This record gives sequence, C-alpha cells and structure tokens, in this order.
Amino acid sequence: MNLKKTIEDFSPINKQEIKDKEMFLYYLNNFDDVLTRNNEIVHFTSSAFVLNKTRDKVLMIYHNIYNSWGWTGGHADGDSDLLQVALREVTEETGVNNVKPIISDIFIIDTLSVLGHEKKGKYIPAHIHLSVAYLFETDETETLLIKEDENSNVKWIPIEQVVGHSTEPHMKIVYEKIINKIKSI
Repeated sequence: MNLKKTIEDFSPINKQEIKDKEMFLYYLNNFDDVLTRNNEIVHFTSSAFVLNKTRDKVLMIYHNIYNSWGWTGGHADGDSDLLQVALREVTEETGVNNVKPIISDIFIIDTLSVLGHEKKGKYIPAHIHLSVAYLFETDETETLLIKEDENSNVKWIPIEQVVGHSTEPHMKIVYEKIINKIKSI
C-alpha cells in the first residue's frame, strides 16, 4: 500500500482538506516515521464512521481519554494500509465483526491536535494526528462489546444526534463535515 499515492489521489471537499492534504504530503516527504508513535510530534491515525444498513444511525464509543462519544479509530502503528487499520479498530473497539467499507477510498481527512494526557500510567505529550477516516456499514443487530481499556460504552446513535453527543468542539466540526458529505452522495 503506497500511502503517499493514496493521499495524492484523495479529492478534498473544502479549503480545510485542501490545506490538510498539503500538510499530509509535506509530513510524508519530510518527517521520519509518521506511521508510528515513535514520532511524538505527528503521526497517522485512521478512523471509521460506521453506519447501520438503513444509514440512519452511527456506531459510536464513549472514549475514556476524551470523555466524549466518538468514532472508532486508532494509530497506524506502522501499517500503511489505513483502511485495514480503521477496520481493525472497529472490531477491537466495538466487537462488531461483519463490517464492510461503503467506499474503499479515504472519506475525509483532518489534522487533529491532541492535548497531553495520561494513558496506561504514562504521560503522552501534546501532538498532531494526521487523521484519515473511512465510511463503513454493519448490521445494527450485531453484538456490541466494550473495550474497557479504551472506552466505557458502545451504542448506536441516530445520525442527527451524533454531533450533540460529542463534547469535543473540534470533533463536532469533523462529524458535521462527515454527515454533510454523506447527505451529498
């Protein structure tokens, strides 16, 4: 999987994504190891916005670190196939197994600031996530499981209530962008 080509082929939908795409390519060309957390300044993450089959609900988790409802996702940890990273994270964080991409291309991109925080007894300094997100679908009747070291709840939220469930102002903007893009396709 050629991540640089994948980012080059991505079609931005607004000014923010145009600029973020430029920055993603800059970091890929000029920084070492942007696929692992060894780069403590900036690294890739991959997330999943998971819809039910009728596409009126979103599968969300309650993140322990951020104290907010949000999408599933995680660090690339050396894997340049970010679609597979997003898929793996959905399964790990929700217990859902039968997940499929609605679109196999990157759906949105964002440069996300992460505040310093503690995880598993270790302090993680502030850094930047080069966030790519994919759009997935699964059956709403699948059994849901909580991954207790990362989240404290998993549930289906009506798509029109997703933004209101987030307590993170910057993520509200991201979720609004995703929902508006979904409505346009």
